[in-house]
Amino acid sequence: MTSPTTLKTSVEPTLATAVRWTRAQWLLLMVVCTVLALDGLDVSMVGVALPSIGQELHLGTDSLQWIVSAYVLGYGSLLLLGGRLADLLGRRRIFLIALTVFAAASLLGGLVDDPAVLIATRFVKGLAAAFTAPTGFSIITTNFAEGRERNKALSIFTTFGASGFSLGLVVGGLMTSLSWRWTFLVSVPIAVIVVLLGMKFIPKDKPSAENSGHDIWGAVTLALGMLGLVYTLVSAPEQGWGSVATIAGFAVSVAVLAAFAVIENKVKHPLIRFGILKEGWVARANLSAVGLFGSYLSFQFIVTMFLQSVLGWTPLGMALALLPAGLLVATSAPFADRLIEKFGATQLILTGLTALGLGYVLFLRVGTTPNYAMDILPSVVLLGIGFALAFPSINVQATAGIKDSEQGLAAGLIQTSTQVGAALVLAVTTALVSGHGQAAGTVSAQAMLEQYRPGLILSAAVAIAALLVAAAPARRRATR
Repeated sequence: MTSPTTLKTSVEPTLATAVRWTRAQWLLLMVVCTVLALDGLDVSMVGVALPSIGQELHLGTDSLQWIVSAYVLGYGSLLLLGGRLADLLGRRRIFLIALTVFAAASLLGGLVDDPAVLIATRFVKGLAAAFTAPTGFSIITTNFAEGRERNKALSIFTTFGASGFSLGLVVGGLMTSLSWRWTFLVSVPIAVIVVLLGMKFIPKDKPSAENSGHDIWGAVTLALGMLGLVYTLVSAPEQGWGSVATIAGFAVSVAVLAAFAVIENKVKHPLIRFGILKEGWVARANLSAVGLFGSYLSFQFIVTMFLQSVLGWTPLGMALALLPAGLLVATSAPFADRLIEKFGATQLILTGLTALGLGYVLFLRVGTTPNYAMDILPSVVLLGIGFALAFPSINVQATAGIKDSEQGLAAGLIQTSTQVGAALVLAVTTALVSGHGQAAGTVSAQAMLEQYRPGLILSAAVAIAALLVAAAPARRRATR
């Protein structure tokens, strides 16, 4: 582990010379960035296509939610395992295999008519993304030197992911106008091309020397515990938070994860070295990620329902309304590393979370006949600014000062935090807004808006809580 002095070069303001990369480094970065953007694109495209899928395959709302939830289950449950196996077995190998599986599952999902098979392909794609996302992250952190070079690469990488999700809303609207199947099939040729490019431009790496002990039981208990936890979180709104199934699910998941903790403290080569979380900046970065991504996805879920179900907007119209946030994130990529170097990751995280919370609070004033420019656009712009500042800075902070052999672990931790945080906050949000169980056409628009309001308040509260966590070191210094 590096000293706090060394860490400062990554997460605090520094004076640095311009970053100059070789052609090979740029091509490597574009390969891994494209895959992360593809992950985000896939998730948002399918979200737009859900009504069309339900109409053609005769699926109700309860079934449709699993097309989204299955992906979250696969992704959130195996991120830590994916990152660690990349360290142990070779990043290039894991990355290319997982991307190939992603392409095959996308092809099958676009061709089937059986809802069960369709949901299964979503789960498999989530599993594949659980390996490509942290592996791509660790490929960057081990091929770009810590400091401004790595900060620039990570800011571009994380911005590609956020931009893919935001722009996927528009692409999904266009693809759905042809057929919902194209929201699955459009990913196939892109993934195949990136596999071929990856074989050429991703450097071969040697497995970690720690591979003499794979910690099989640790991997099994971690995967089962995370799978059970995420499954319970996703199922809780339907089953009921106080139901026997939900309580039993949490109890079993906690017991399995407790067994994992015991195993990790006893084996010679643990899957996770818990000491990594003793570094204060790593723990704060992961908690900030929970607040950032959990609040943002929950807010987007509610706004999507509000604009379409209450105001009657088309999916494409809704996507265009939220597009300014995505454009702000996308266009910030060339400048994010410079801002981190000038102001420090911590300051940008605080500023970003403040903008995010303010955007949520402002949206609470929106009524049933909003003026887009005056009522909706200010929140969208603030959310775009907040995400653009905080997201890359959180990822830089989460991996700063971590040795190369644990970069996959650090990458898996931060991305697990974003996904599990999103699952947790979205599950609570869904429980809050679906309590009345009334169809959109049977109640007034004002009544439905009031039904959604608790979820909007929750998003603001989560963002503010994340801001307080991120600001903890500054508060402690002020009291000394």
